[in-house]
Amino acid sequence: MNLQTMDLQAIQPYNNKAATTWSAGGLHYDRISHFISAAIEHCIARLAPAPGEQILDVATGTGWAARVLANHGAKVTGVDIAGGLIDAARILASKAQLDISFQVGDAEELPFEDESFDAIVSTFGVMFSGRPEVAAAELARVCKKGGRIGLTTWFPDSNIFGIFKVMKPYQPTPPTPPPPSPFAWGNQERVSELLGSTFDLQFETGTVFLRVPTGLEAWELFVESYGPTKVLAASLDAEHYNTLKSDFIAFHDGFKVELGIKMPCKYLVTIGTRR
Repeated sequence: MNLQTMDLQAIQPYNNKAATTWSAGGLHYDRISHFISAAIEHCIARLAPAPGEQILDVATGTGWAARVLANHGAKVTGVDIAGGLIDAARILASKAQLDISFQVGDAEELPFEDESFDAIVSTFGVMFSGRPEVAAAELARVCKKGGRIGLTTWFPDSNIFGIFKVMKPYQPTPPTPPPPSPFAWGNQERVSELLGSTFDLQFETGTVFLRVPTGLEAWELFVESYGPTKVLAASLDAEHYNTLKSDFIAFHDGFKVELGIKMPCKYLVTIGTRR
């Protein structure tokens, strides 16, 4: 099937800042994908992709989930607002000799016709949309009747949320009212509010672990690879940079075990069938 794309602006203007932030990790973001790869593969295993299915990976990042899906024989399209991550995804797919279509696209206005895909996946991606109701409606719109959705989202009290709490004092004051928390997507009731009117939903939980030798190496991983941390650190003067670095290291050092850092990160898997 040849997917017909709509002539829409790739990114809505209010998402340009987010696109720049997430792009900052570039190819290095795949190191973050490696850290969360067990959760990505958990979601895909429950989705059970079949060879030849048309599957959309929303907020694909560097395309880790898209590559796993392609290795299952699916025909995969990956979209992300971050051009820098899409460039990296193309490079990595080419190196893996996988035929995946990647394009810049906004989860809040997906550039595809209604009912274009047999299944939709988003692993720690669509949860960061600034307008969750709009993004949820788009996921439903492009999914065929009887098709499937698979999401992984961080728990509201996960240690990934803890990382964002460490960074929060160094960020600009949010607008009033503040934007919706992406971590609300880790709550089954909230996911049901967003998707339950169009999908029959089932849930499962899991935990991945960040394993690095020291808190310093956790800092180096995130400040190089994770757009929100990298952009925030680059915006600070030397004093605040060093204080953020110290706080970030101390947070991760709180998860020391005999062999180094072992930080658990709880997540929610949502699997749904389109009504």
